Amino acid sequence: MTAPITNRIKELRTARGWTQEQLAASVGVSRQSINSIERDRYVPSLELALTFARVFACPTDEIFTLESMQ
Repeated sequence: MTAPITNRIKELRTARGWTQEQLAASVGVSRQSINSIERDRYVPSLELALTFARVFACPTDEIFTLESMQ
């Protein structure tokens, strides 16, 4: 069983005043994918996680967190 991964995509996106559509265009995915990631329904690939880091200009571990399993 793997530990859940949470993210700050919505927080970072809204802080910049971007819509889901704008972020989706920036990282090369659909708006629906952004919605699923923000709702923790989909964990992005490593490639997409690194693309988010580039777009938001911050390290991936500031965007994604591996929650500890208790």
